[in-house]
Amino acid sequence: MTEPVDQSPRRRPKADIAEIGGRPLKPSTLMMGHGYDPMLSEGSLKPPIFLTSTFVFPSAAAGKRHFEGVTGKRPGGAEGLVYSRFNGPNQEILEDRLGIWEQSEDALSFSSGMSAIATLFLSLVRPGDTIVHSGPLYAATETLIARVLGRFGVHFLDFPAGATREEIDAVLQKASTGRVALIYLESPANPTNALVDVEAVAASRDAIFANAAEKPPIAIDNTFLGPLWHQPLQHGADLVVYSLTKYAGGHSDLVAGAVLGSRAHIDTIRLMRNTIGTITDPNTAWMLLRSLETLELRMSRAGENAVKVCEFLREHPKVERVGYLGFLEDGPDARQADIYRRHCTGAGSTFSLYLKGGEKESFAFLDALKIAKLAVSLGGTETLASHPAGMTHLSVPEERKRALGITDNLVRISIGVEDADDLIADFAQALATV
Repeated sequence: MTEPVDQSPRRRPKADIAEIGGRPLKPSTLMMGHGYDPMLSEGSLKPPIFLTSTFVFPSAAAGKRHFEGVTGKRPGGAEGLVYSRFNGPNQEILEDRLGIWEQSEDALSFSSGMSAIATLFLSLVRPGDTIVHSGPLYAATETLIARVLGRFGVHFLDFPAGATREEIDAVLQKASTGRVALIYLESPANPTNALVDVEAVAASRDAIFANAAEKPPIAIDNTFLGPLWHQPLQHGADLVVYSLTKYAGGHSDLVAGAVLGSRAHIDTIRLMRNTIGTITDPNTAWMLLRSLETLELRMSRAGENAVKVCEFLREHPKVERVGYLGFLEDGPDARQADIYRRHCTGAGSTFSLYLKGGEKESFAFLDALKIAKLAVSLGGTETLASHPAGMTHLSVPEERKRALGITDNLVRISIGVEDADDLIADFAQALATV
């Protein structure tokens, strides 16, 4: 006797309007309603917060089919709502909208940027594999690779963020004697703001692994510039990683992460997320939907402020130099300037400030700030300043910090949406105390 098959389709939102008169709508417009049908939620203009742990199936056969997707017996994930460790309305709407910015096939949201990175690694890496990565990386990412995964027989090789094609070739050639599970990049690098040539990495990967059974995917942390000023999927990356805590959330009131990319890769990562439960919670997903509506406005204003602030800081006698991407065209590093021209559409609002002196001068500057807040993180509406060598990258060995340029006179600044002249006045009075 054959089992009954549920043929009733999942009730889905009405078709989204993606164009008008043949003109594709911009992401900033689509953020106002994409993926959500008010008529499925009692006409509510904004999506409700779906605070439920589980969802009712329309039939037993439908429940079975949903679990076939959740467990990977059928590709593509669940075709309906199952359980809040797997999916939920708020998370699905959020993921639909995140994919628009990067023009990605699919997206997943996570409980933090590091849970996104950890789930990515766990879904791809096996004992004995090698991860090739750019350097520096966010300190927690380096710790995860070297100290945590290293305990399970995972190796790593790295190249500097600004590496040439030849330097990248040399590292990938050395790694290719074993299985390379992943090429992981961070651009701009945290906290030096050095750019990675994603196109060169992709070309190197394609050449060196041309005859391999599988090419290692290229994943990149795009938190500092994305999605407004950098879209790595257009330059050869397969996966893009975000700390949504930063610009996407943008109000310093939530912690979340995301991975975007090809459907095949996302399906693999989804199975791991389903297992270990690193999905965003409904309330955080709802808050991110709110934030995405003003993403372009906030990032644009912060970027405009950063130009004015960095112009002031660059001329100050107590400043050694300013590691701001907008100054690359005027600087001595032609390669970084070339990467910037090919990859970026804006300089961002987070930069490295190198003071004349060391830790003493950096601390004096930080302690004297009145508007800018002394706190780690970036991409919020407020201006933040921190000391990477003594804070976010304190756990990095001293020798590696020196090699990566994470010096005691380096202060990382993330410009917010305050009045630019007020920020300049704050930095001026703080520098006067140094």
